[in-house]
Amino acid sequence: MQKFGLIIVGDEILSGKRADKHLAKIIELLAARGLALSYADYVGDDPERITATLGRAFASGDVVFSTGGIGATPDDHTRQCAARALGVALELHPEAAALIRERIQDMAREQDVPFDPQLPDNLHRLNMGMFPVGARIIPNPYNKIPGFSCSVPNAGAVHFVPGFPVMAWPMVEWVLEQHYGHLFHQAPQTEHSVLVYGAMEAALTPLMQQLEHDHPEVRVFSLPSVDHPVHGRHIELGVKGPTSAVPAAWVDLRAKLHQLGANCGPELVRNL
Repeated sequence: MQKFGLIIVGDEILSGKRADKHLAKIIELLAARGLALSYADYVGDDPERITATLGRAFASGDVVFSTGGIGATPDDHTRQCAARALGVALELHPEAAALIRERIQDMAREQDVPFDPQLPDNLHRLNMGMFPVGARIIPNPYNKIPGFSCSVPNAGAVHFVPGFPVMAWPMVEWVLEQHYGHLFHQAPQTEHSVLVYGAMEAALTPLMQQLEHDHPEVRVFSLPSVDHPVHGRHIELGVKGPTSAVPAAWVDLRAKLHQLGANCGPELVRNL
């Protein structure tokens, strides 16, 4: 299965000045298409760390979305780090430049001032179109300032979008629809679990290990809760994996819990 990853860039997230909204939304956008997020990395505005993180992403073979840091202020490093991770130069992407100039003209009309492409501010805005050589643009329906995609042959692809959710989320959807539609709903996943009262994870571990041994396509999970307002102290124990493989593992799990004399509560089923 194709794996999907997420990189969230910005000191403001790590310092708590801004709360991350991307993780939950990307999970939602992928799930709506029968896909799942495999991992997420949070990185501050540290060029060395960003470069290293992007290097791993390009080498991974995964599809990775990167949010934030693609502006043109001194604390925006993502474009430069992407180029370094790829070992290529930055260049002004002609289509990006045209779109940025369109945006500048729109702003001039909105402010009722003459359009002057040679103003220092306008020339600086073109830096937002400086992408690694070979990059492809991602359209931005909010204000036309594009993101970009880069890929390595036979390895990973990273899609770079702004940190602003109002821009980033429709751009991620565009990438998914344009490039990964062939993956939608190709590998349906199911999660089936039950609440187990009064049990300890240590006592359930041998059962979980045996299930994963007997059903190698399926993953077993355990989510303990100590102060749930309705169910109190309990463990949500379940299996997840390909829809075709989960039912047999679920029957086995219930049988093993019965053998242990476990006190079981509500069951939960979720299609992923």
